[in-house]
Amino acid sequence: MVLDVIYITNEKHQEMSSEQFVDFFPDVLISLHQNIRDLQGTKAFAKPEEQAYLDGRLFSYHEVLEIMKASAQAFDINRQELGL
Repeated sequence: MVLDVIYITNEKHQEMSSEQFVDFFPDVLISLHQNIRDLQGTKAFAKPEEQAYLDGRLFSYHEVLEIMKASAQAFDINRQELGL
């Protein structure tokens, strides 16, 4: 899969190479999934007053993943190929 992505910095526009994207995107997904697992583990031992907060954070992470899945579908990109 070859993708060209542009990202914005405070100084100037820089083009992200396909190789950078291939490294970047899976790293982001790994971080999202790890954060979800960590929160689920924390939630298992959290005090009752912390449960709603942790549920909200978990919902947010799942929402980000769902947005990414929907965008992949909209762009006709294989979700499994992206690791979604």
